[in-house]
Amino acid sequence: MDNQIFFVGVDVGSGSVRAALVDQNGHVLQTSVKELQIWKPEPSFFEQSSNDIWNSCGYVINKVTRNVKSDCIKGIGFDATCSLVALDKNGNPLAVSESNNNEQNVIMWMDHRAQEEAEFINKSKHEILKYVGGKVSLEMEMPKLLWLKKHLASRWTDFGYFFDLPDFLTWKATGSESRSLCSLVCKWNYEYKTDGKKGWNESFLHTIGLSDLIENNFQKIGITVLMPGQKCGVLKDDVARSLGLVPGIPVATSIIDAHAGGLGMIGTSGKGIAYEMSTRLSLICGTSTCHMAVHHNPVLVQGVWGPYFSAMVPNMWLNEAGQSASGLLLDHVISNHPAGMQLLKKFNTGEMRSYLRELLLRKAKEEKLSNVSLLTKDFHIWPDYHGNRSPLADPSMKGMICGLTIDNSEENLALHYLATLQGLSYGTRHIIDALLQAGYEPFQSLLICGGLSKDPLYVQIQADVVCLPVLKPHEAESVLLGSAILGACASQYFNNVQAAIENMGGSADVVHPNVNMKVFHDKKYKVFLQMYKDQLKYRGIMDVNIMCNV
Repeated sequence: MDNQIFFVGVDVGSGSVRAALVDQNGHVLQTSVKELQIWKPEPSFFEQSSNDIWNSCGYVINKVTRNVKSDCIKGIGFDATCSLVALDKNGNPLAVSESNNNEQNVIMWMDHRAQEEAEFINKSKHEILKYVGGKVSLEMEMPKLLWLKKHLASRWTDFGYFFDLPDFLTWKATGSESRSLCSLVCKWNYEYKTDGKKGWNESFLHTIGLSDLIENNFQKIGITVLMPGQKCGVLKDDVARSLGLVPGIPVATSIIDAHAGGLGMIGTSGKGIAYEMSTRLSLICGTSTCHMAVHHNPVLVQGVWGPYFSAMVPNMWLNEAGQSASGLLLDHVISNHPAGMQLLKKFNTGEMRSYLRELLLRKAKEEKLSNVSLLTKDFHIWPDYHGNRSPLADPSMKGMICGLTIDNSEENLALHYLATLQGLSYGTRHIIDALLQAGYEPFQSLLICGGLSKDPLYVQIQADVVCLPVLKPHEAESVLLGSAILGACASQYFNNVQAAIENMGGSADVVHPNVNMKVFHDKKYKVFLQMYKDQLKYRGIMDVNIMCNV
């Protein structure tokens, strides 16, 4: 590998840190992974350690670059979950709950402690909320900051810096306190208006009770804002030594992990599939699923985040939808079924899903059905076990099941699994309907990456439900590729992000929809929407003051 050009992409997901060595053609040559610790001090609380995360970054970077001449590494890019990192005035970790363990200084994206704070912010009806689909999510950072101020009042003044996790990584690597436009507009209610004006909205901060963040020229939350892929600095000497790399390697302004996946896929080519970016919907599937759509013009979509300018693709407006639990939901469905608990003693996750697919195929054959999806004619799941992110923007939504029987068999588990895959796919269709109604032109393809993309049944059902071809990139590590693309841009090997996307995007297999299943899925989609209406109806019935006589 001597005398070649390489870029390093680093991805911090919910449960692990990964790194990849990538060449200038977008080929991932080496990868490494290290698991992360997660604390759950209270229900709905999910915390991590910024020290653990950064040390893990060093470990995986060292692994993928170990046999490479350090001067062949031309750029580094970081992506991460949109989790909140809290530091004291000296830049050291500071606890974010009553645990008082300063190692627990990261509030994860999936942490739902700030529901009351999110509801308070939304009641303000502030004009800025139109850029988050009308409602701020409790997964975003302003509700979490408000929670810290409210519940850790004695510690609030001790906090010196707040970073979105992707920006924390570039700060550790370079010492630069710059923030990524991606993180700020998507998760921090930072404004980037259609006329090009940008900045923190002081009126909003005053309204929600966080005006003290304005002090010292927004020092705690950042004032220097760069676009993803811009050079934010160079690798510090001490960091470079610890990694065995050359000091001064350009480091790119970071990006959120799902957005990195979208960036890594958006330039993928598939036989017979239009390349126009605004006709593509990207699904980045992990613990949750993010649905990323870009448009040349800003489109306001009720219940969908955005539009965000240049948050993923430069000079295009991004709308970000998603499902709060997808991979997490499937794991839950399996592990909480009696048959699943037994099978998990024999199989890992990948083996389990393969086994369930085989069961479904065998059962469909026994019942002489032309397609496995037909097995769930009378079995339906509304999949919002962890609330609805889009397009309802309702974290209080619950999961629903119709069709239960007294059956603890493996076949019954397989039906649960299949119905959950379908429910997630109908969720994608629900999101597409919202985008189209708001002004998007009809989509011509889906792009898919992440853990669930390895399940051929999930991919085929997505295609069948929305009647669109699905592109599966040959380079499976789209998120790592996306962060490496940023590193390539920071190195100036490519003139701009667009050129890097086109040169490193690669090709994809195309999974076409089974048009014979359209009528079936149309009917099940009607049931899906009716289940939502039914849940609201049940809420209405129970929304009364019940007087109990003692």
